[in-house]
Amino acid sequence: MEPLPDLTTLSDDDLREKIHDLEKEEDDISFRRRVLHGRIDILRAELVARLRDQVSAGEAKLADVSRLSEILTAKHEPPDGGAE
Repeated sequence: MEPLPDLTTLSDDDLREKIHDLEKEEDDISFRRRVLHGRIDILRAELVARLRDQVSAGEAKLADVSRLSEILTAKHEPPDGGAE
């Protein structure tokens, strides 16, 4: 991330342009995040469907339903301890 320039040296138009550029970047990041969340949801749904089929066929059993629920709903702590 770039540091902000000396704001006192920028004209009003320059400030507006910087704001516009950062808002555009924010919109792009937000869109990418929504796409990633959609992909994650699709993958989780597939995992649940496969597990359901395996359990129905007697190929697998649910030993820890609460832990699986935490994993599938992403309520567990991220592997890196939540650091961003």
